[in-house]
Amino acid sequence: MHKEFLMGNEAIAMGAIAAGVNLVSGYPGTPSSEVLETAAKHRTDNTYVEWSVNEKSALEVAAGAAYTGARSLVTMKQVGLNVASDPLMSLAYIGVKGGMVVLAADDPGPISSQTEQDTRHYAAFSKLPCFDPTSAQEAYEMIQEAFTYSERYSTPVFFRPTTRVCHGYASVTVKDPAEYTSHRPEGFIKDSTRWVIFPRLSYQNHKKIEARNVTLADDFSSYSRNQIFPEETHGLGCPDGYTKRDNIAASSELPKKKRGIATGGISFTYALETLRQTGMVRLLKVATPHPFPEKLALTFLEGLDEVLCIEELDPVIERELTYLCGKYHLPVKILGKLTHHVPNAGENTQDSVRENILDFLGLIPDTIADKQDTPPVLPVRPPVLCAGCPHRASFYAVKTAMKGKKTIFCGDIGCYTLGNAMPLDMVDTCLCMGAGLGIAQGVGHMEPDTSCFAFVGDSTFFASAITGVINAVYNQADITLIILDNSTTAMTGHQPHPGTGRTMMGDIVDKINMEAVLRGIGVPIVETADPLDHEAAVACVRRVAKEPGVKAIIFKSPCIAITKPSEYMTVDSGKCIGCKKCIRELGCPALFTENEHICIDTSLCTGCTLCSQLCPTGAIHSAASKEHSADKSDTSKTSKGGGSHE
Repeated sequence: MHKEFLMGNEAIAMGAIAAGVNLVSGYPGTPSSEVLETAAKHRTDNTYVEWSVNEKSALEVAAGAAYTGARSLVTMKQVGLNVASDPLMSLAYIGVKGGMVVLAADDPGPISSQTEQDTRHYAAFSKLPCFDPTSAQEAYEMIQEAFTYSERYSTPVFFRPTTRVCHGYASVTVKDPAEYTSHRPEGFIKDSTRWVIFPRLSYQNHKKIEARNVTLADDFSSYSRNQIFPEETHGLGCPDGYTKRDNIAASSELPKKKRGIATGGISFTYALETLRQTGMVRLLKVATPHPFPEKLALTFLEGLDEVLCIEELDPVIERELTYLCGKYHLPVKILGKLTHHVPNAGENTQDSVRENILDFLGLIPDTIADKQDTPPVLPVRPPVLCAGCPHRASFYAVKTAMKGKKTIFCGDIGCYTLGNAMPLDMVDTCLCMGAGLGIAQGVGHMEPDTSCFAFVGDSTFFASAITGVINAVYNQADITLIILDNSTTAMTGHQPHPGTGRTMMGDIVDKINMEAVLRGIGVPIVETADPLDHEAAVACVRRVAKEPGVKAIIFKSPCIAITKPSEYMTVDSGKCIGCKKCIRELGCPALFTENEHICIDTSLCTGCTLCSQLCPTGAIHSAASKEHSADKSDTSKTSKGGGSHE
């Protein structure tokens, strides 16, 4: 054993490798992406790793491996679980032979998601066991135990870390390679009575699942990570450094009330930190929210008067404890999200949990920091497209070409969702991955006089948009598909996809040609254009958009994060008339004003040239241009930053 400083996602991956995982599949999505990337980096010779085309495919690949007796791990974020839910629900009835862990990372906040979806509900819905780690160290150990439970009960299991577990760093004790489990699958054994799902088999398996979950609930009550931390006795006094609230201190009922706190996930870590300061009340840590460890919970509830439930995201623990109090007629008052003692939306923080606990215990700190010691509120910095992002040029080309016409611009999930920000204002709808195509079709069928555009990225095209294109062709829709091809999966960390020509195993493979796919589907007009050639891009949009039926434009230009700019743009102050057209129409973060002059932040500028193509006086040009080489020193005075890319 040795220690390593690891991100939670890295710890999870290292734990899976230590458990002898044979196959890891997944689709990138924050906050889960680093799990698969770490598994690919540190995999053994017996481990296969792939970025699948979407979450549904990833889960099915992992299920196939588990059918052979292999240990498999499939990774995704919480909204990706919706995509994988079709095979998941049936797989819950079929079961597996090898250990199979379904990692669905939840995103309270949400920080980078459409929803604050709680995977624990999916566990109950699918009747599958769920593991909820509280820290990077526990995540490392728990995922190894999850494989064991999966094999013991022949079922896939959920592993549900949340953002602060996924992205928090800690010193983690890990196994040496010599200590790894070496797992060799038995192989697939044909048995249609087990692997082929029929209504009769589903009915029989449903009964088995219900009986299994009763056994599992008992098993989880003795699982070491489900724990009760006993209270400490403080008599009638108050912890050092705290004062009782006036309304509580005057109450004669205070000494009679016994309080407890129930929690799980990262909220447990926050709660424990606070209780170590205030003095412990009885604390229930729920590591397996489904099946709920009923016997352990009843032991926790015994003799208590009030329980505060602190959890992310929904009141899952709270509802279970409320149910148990009703079932066994326990006189315990359960407080939490349902009673509005804890916020019912957003992520928990160390500060919010501390405040909830102090309020529950009727305590206030003796010392309050002076106002001058309070750190200033950070300015709001909304996310924007990067300087030089080709998506900005693509959006602007479409906006220019369709100016004055009745249009709808249906967006999608990815960096290009940021095209909704001013001044571009080019995303009218955004629902989920691939949905822009369907929404554009629906609007078009109801409003034939509206020019309907659907924007989608290259990775999302392969993941979930192809079906929408087929639907459009089949049902004779009138839409223009804009594929923003920047040669990577940019928003989640630049993972490869079928159009990049490489896999996570390091293999160089043939790129899937999007133009050929579209033509094969039956799209008659498919053009490829460079969005950074503004005049040509605008002409392309005008030409294609006026055609009837389904047509497509592939705007192809690599993400600036994976290319190395060789120069930046500069402003000739003598030619600049201060019209601010470049700033007003593009919103590029590299452009700013200083003393009424247009300036370029050379530390951000990538030399994409879009602003120079818009400038009515030709005042913006390449800093490397010989014609303006003598002006470089003058211009640098009005350019913030100073780090040249040369």
